[in-house]
Amino acid sequence: MKYLKGMQVLFLKVLAGIPCQSFRKFVLRLLGSQIDRTTVLYGGFEIRSPRKLKIGANSCIGHRATLDARGGLTIGKNVNFSSEVMIWTAQHDWRDPMFGTIFKPVVIGDYTWLGPRCIILPGVTVGEGSVIAAGAVVTKDIAPYTVVAGVPAQKIADRPRNLNYNPAGQFFPFI
Repeated sequence: MKYLKGMQVLFLKVLAGIPCQSFRKFVLRLLGSQIDRTTVLYGGFEIRSPRKLKIGANSCIGHRATLDARGGLTIGKNVNFSSEVMIWTAQHDWRDPMFGTIFKPVVIGDYTWLGPRCIILPGVTVGEGSVIAAGAVVTKDIAPYTVVAGVPAQKIADRPRNLNYNPAGQFFPFI
């Protein structure tokens, strides 16, 4: 079993380096991911448990994103991930004598923007229209149309509610 798991990890690493994103999305769909055809998926990503990954229309996933879907990961429509965003749905239970793993789903709402190198921890829901600043660590749910920054992430502003953009529509299709 460990051998097969290792082969899957290696396969996904190779897939992330293939220059044609249409092919990358096709293969991820074969592995069980639900990825809209209009999604932009930059290279160098890391996906854990692709069968539990859902990405909505017109979303853009930046370079070297880590998408841990082992606990379930749902990304809405018109979402923009900057480079090196990390989403985690699993973590170790430090209270458990066996250091067991806890799995909790993460949901990213429509029209959300996640800045470079931000981290979203297991069990978090990021509300529609929110902005997560660069380097922020999100440990709890974020209300819709909220801008957060820092470690741990704290509210710093409200975002306008009249959002109507398409982050995937401005990119070249072979990225």
